[in-house]
Amino acid sequence: MNRTKVYLVDDHAILMDGVKSLLNATDEYEVAGTASTAEDALKYLQNEPVDILISDYSLPGMDGLGLVKVMQRIKPEVKILIMSMHDEGHLVKEILKEGIKGYLLKKDSQKELIAALDQIMAGRTYLSNEINTLLIQNLQNPDEGKLLTEREREILKLIAKEYTNKDIAEELFISERTVETHRKNIFRKTKTNSLVGLIKFAYANNLV
Repeated sequence: MNRTKVYLVDDHAILMDGVKSLLNATDEYEVAGTASTAEDALKYLQNEPVDILISDYSLPGMDGLGLVKVMQRIKPEVKILIMSMHDEGHLVKEILKEGIKGYLLKKDSQKELIAALDQIMAGRTYLSNEINTLLIQNLQNPDEGKLLTEREREILKLIAKEYTNKDIAEELFISERTVETHRKNIFRKTKTNSLVGLIKFAYANNLV
């Protein structure tokens, strides 16, 4: 029986090794390859056939959303599952709009990962229970009128004060990696590409 080829993209080596061992131990799935960056993944994926791509959202360089967009353009037949620590409604909705087939949280169980892959290969979309609950809450309490989330506004205010990512992480008790992800989202949402442009936009729109 031909096993489903899965490709993994994550810069957390321990987590990726665990997923690789889990899938290779099944009769249905095999890991065709791994990468720690979206750029390295694309070098492989544009030339080699895979059935499912499992990617983190937060990656060094191009993020998971960027990877999804490129893959939908060059290899639309590849099914994509995002497995991330990020459980923010606006982020999940933004990625779902790009046509991914599933979204799991890294804290979800190995059993749920296999269930997600089974559902995806059966042609369905799979969202973990926590993500489903999050999206339902988002529908009941829409935040569509705001360009930035409360957390992004917090970070933007600290950026305006010239805080470094390390300073922001310590101030808000989050990781530098999470700060970097929020920073990328802020620049994308405000359509700015420099600190000066971002600050001008923030003051012009009363975001700080």
